[in-house]
Amino acid sequence: MAIKGIFNQPFGAAVDAIRAKVDIPTAKWDDLWKEEHAAGFMVAGAMEADLLADFRAAVDKAISQGTTLEEFQKDFDAIVERYGWSYNGGRNWRSEVIYATNIRTTYQAGRWDQLTDPETLRFYPYLEYRRTSSLEPRSEHLRWNGIILPADHPWWKTHYPPNAWGCKCKVFSAGKRDLARAGKSGPDEAPEIVIDPATGAPEGIGKGWDYNVGEARKSAQAEALDKALARLPEESAAAIRAEVERRIEEGPDNG
Repeated sequence: MAIKGIFNQPFGAAVDAIRAKVDIPTAKWDDLWKEEHAAGFMVAGAMEADLLADFRAAVDKAISQGTTLEEFQKDFDAIVERYGWSYNGGRNWRSEVIYATNIRTTYQAGRWDQLTDPETLRFYPYLEYRRTSSLEPRSEHLRWNGIILPADHPWWKTHYPPNAWGCKCKVFSAGKRDLARAGKSGPDEAPEIVIDPATGAPEGIGKGWDYNVGEARKSAQAEALDKALARLPEESAAAIRAEVERRIEEGPDNG
């Protein structure tokens, strides 16, 4: 399972997305919440700076070089052995979660930039939701398959994929010809949003996934980062802020 095989798209924007993040030590998965993931890189339970940096390098390698899950798992095993890291869950499950989640979120963040580029929107002002390729798709995601809405419709703020752990849904640009090809005279009406009391998110969206990874990357990074750092010990937060200031001063890292 290689990145290029999954998406078959240019990955420059995805590389930019992962390299724009800063490492944030966390004890559990929800220590970063929603938009905060656009600003911070985390591996739940990775509290040591060097450990987190090595995981970050392995993920960067997977995204920038298109390495397979099997290759990433070798890097994962080496890092775990190097630091004697004790983690929750089985090795295969944990390594795949780190690999797949980072690849899909950074890809979709970069993809949002492409979909909403002003030149693209001139000819393709709509977005079309495409169902997951999972063998056991979520019923809600199947119902959203083929929905075409304006690119600036509020529905995309909560329903732009990934929409849950393991979600493989995608969104594509659409224009008038695409509407005609689908037998539609205009864009659809957005499905009614019903909040699931068990998750606090719309039905069909996983807990903590009801945000747009692309919009978060473009507009909310500074605010999200401040919220995340406010929960860290001051010494750790100060070190991360210093790293952010250094990056700003030095300019973009093109690898």
